[in-house]
Amino acid sequence: MDNTSTDIIVRDFELETQTGEVPSEEELFQMLSDRIAWLIEHNMEYLLSLLYRNDVAESKIYYALSPLDKDPANIALAKLVLERQKQRMETKKQYGNQDSEEVDEELRW
Repeated sequence: MDNTSTDIIVRDFELETQTGEVPSEEELFQMLSDRIAWLIEHNMEYLLSLLYRNDVAESKIYYALSPLDKDPANIALAKLVLERQKQRMETKKQYGNQDSEEVDEELRW
């Protein structure tokens, strides 16, 4: 996972990190799953807001929170957040480096 994705997750989920240190993907996963467990217990509405803001599919959220998922809810949701950030970065790589001269004037923003 790249630093941009990590920074977004750390910021959005208000994770505690050592100043200046970028956590490994495993460390990030553990911190995120712990934070999500706390939010499930103390502020579910805010957690759902964070998940929607991070563009995690609603159907996947409901499945992760259901007894049908084999993982505990906090683990399943942390996996979804990391998976979605990876997808977003891949999309950015594919479409973010296009030369602006090649884009039709009406389609530029």
